[in-house]
Amino acid sequence: MFEATRMLFIYVETPLHAGTGRGLGAVDLPIQRERTTQYPIVQASSIKGKLRAEAEVKGKAGQGITPEEVKIIFGPGTGDNASDHAGALSAGDARILLFPVRSLAGVFAWVTSVDALARFQRETAMVKLDPDWKEITEPGKEEALVNGNVLKAGDSVVLEEFSFTPKQDRVTETIGEWLAGNALPGGKEYDYWRKALPQKLCILPEDAFRDFVLYGTEVQTHVRLDPEKKTVQTGALWTSESLPVDTLLYAPLMATKSRANGNKLDAESILKKIDDLKLTRTQLGGDETTGQGMVALRIAGGRQ
Repeated sequence: MFEATRMLFIYVETPLHAGTGRGLGAVDLPIQRERTTQYPIVQASSIKGKLRAEAEVKGKAGQGITPEEVKIIFGPGTGDNASDHAGALSAGDARILLFPVRSLAGVFAWVTSVDALARFQRETAMVKLDPDWKEITEPGKEEALVNGNVLKAGDSVVLEEFSFTPKQDRVTETIGEWLAGNALPGGKEYDYWRKALPQKLCILPEDAFRDFVLYGTEVQTHVRLDPEKKTVQTGALWTSESLPVDTLLYAPLMATKSRANGNKLDAESILKKIDDLKLTRTQLGGDETTGQGMVALRIAGGRQ
């Protein structure tokens, strides 16, 4: 049973491609998605693997964690008596919370849905992080819950080519302010975004939200050139899908006491070691050498 918990928030700063390999649809290299909802995710193994990689770098440099503690927290490596014991840290899948969509007014909106927010509340209860929101009323089929007039173009909210009737709802402001204060990165460079979020948050009907996260991702075209002719090589043209900049995801972090023989680290100490890494940015997913997958991190909950 898990004895200590945190919530890891992941804010996408450059397009993020957490892929599934070769796809069968219109996009050659699609991103990871839930089977039932088709919402984008980053699988837990990627999250835990990246945390381990960052911890190993810090451990070798003597920055807040030792190599032995890395083994205790994440488990021994495959070539290092991996069967001795499991790691003490567990990570969940990173799920979608806010998705940026082009807006006729206000440049873009962060969209979400009652379904996505309810999923988030379910996981915050699991990690004992209470956002304390009132019950959210499901918007009508062509309505959008907003706060203020930033996203209004005349009498409508126009996202991509779709028009919604705006409905003022104070719970949208409450949610936006909580996310701005607790989920967005804490650096000064995010002052503007924390101020903008309550005004640009838009709660959509579930079907509309699903369609945006399914069809509103970035699709990039890649080519490979013949080094002599400087033309595209035959068959070397492909597309890859990415989560767009300004997407917000969340993933639970959970810990048990150390499973290593002779070590007494308790669950809270395990997560305190993760806190002490002071991770603010890292790289997730593919295409690292082309600047893809840069994300800002924030860990919430626990005894900070």
